[in-house]
Amino acid sequence: MKAIVLHEAGEPEALRYEDVPDPKPGKGEAVVRLHAAALNHRDVWIRTGKYAGIRLPIILGSDGAGEVVAVGSEEDASWIGKSVVINPTLEWGNDPHVQSSTFRILGLPDDGTYAQLVKIPAANLFPKPPHLSFEEAAAIPLASVTAYRAVVTRGQVQSGETVLVTGIGGGVALSALQIAKSLGAKVIVISGNDEKLKRAQTLGAHGGVNYHSENWGNTIRSLVGEDGIDVVIDSVGGEMFNIGIDLLKPGGRFVSYGSTTGNVGNLTLRRIFWKQLTVLGSTMGTPEDFSAMLQLYERKAIQPVVDSVFPLKKASEAHRRMEQASQFGKIVLKIE
Repeated sequence: MKAIVLHEAGEPEALRYEDVPDPKPGKGEAVVRLHAAALNHRDVWIRTGKYAGIRLPIILGSDGAGEVVAVGSEEDASWIGKSVVINPTLEWGNDPHVQSSTFRILGLPDDGTYAQLVKIPAANLFPKPPHLSFEEAAAIPLASVTAYRAVVTRGQVQSGETVLVTGIGGGVALSALQIAKSLGAKVIVISGNDEKLKRAQTLGAHGGVNYHSENWGNTIRSLVGEDGIDVVIDSVGGEMFNIGIDLLKPGGRFVSYGSTTGNVGNLTLRRIFWKQLTVLGSTMGTPEDFSAMLQLYERKAIQPVVDSVFPLKKASEAHRRMEQASQFGKIVLKIE
């Protein structure tokens, strides 16, 4: 098969389009012929050597959708020929509250979806929502299960609540906007790009604020009025954590699923305990989260936002697009 293989950390050109042996399914495994894969920032961090536990060579990619062509166990034979989307969470474990010590994500250390074929546990196969193309379905897995767990499982967002989503334009943030909106919440978004804020409002955001503007925290307060913010869904960390804590109304919830700007400095704990806030961490999601997320997407006819589509052999160009941070939605690889 053809695959994109990373042999050494480096620039996007380190991603090589080459022939590798076809994977063979063992007991309890399946092989999927991929029609599309999608990028995540995790892939860029691995490629540049900024991720823990890197082993090389590796086929990157956590997100994929395609058709099952082989299984290793007779009891899984009914999957053959089915159109599927892949759950990239491997070995979550038995505790729904926290991942196991063997938890990992498809695409490192296990070879991932930047390939014509991928081998995964049959338990990680899920039917592709029929209203989505393969490119749209490939845009779902990692981002949407992360967003679903943050918004629904951990954040417990309810209809009528006001939700603040930071870093709009990225895959998880856009999924969080769409999921929260589908639940009946009013969503405010934050970005440093005015065009991304405008596009988010076409997806149903109640309003958007550019964090480069002066006194932007006060602008958010003017948007939400006396109701205040019930839930913050954040991937930014750093000073955004402090500002989010300030914006939350008493009894609010702060859900963190990332920290792209680093650790929090000068945190005043009194704001947390006096306002009786709940601070929640969230990472990926359980198989039950993944299944419930797909059901919500199908029931509400949610369509993930696709920024651009590149052929598999141009994965390096797709990575360069992601590094420019100008994308709005998921960058997808089409696999012939």
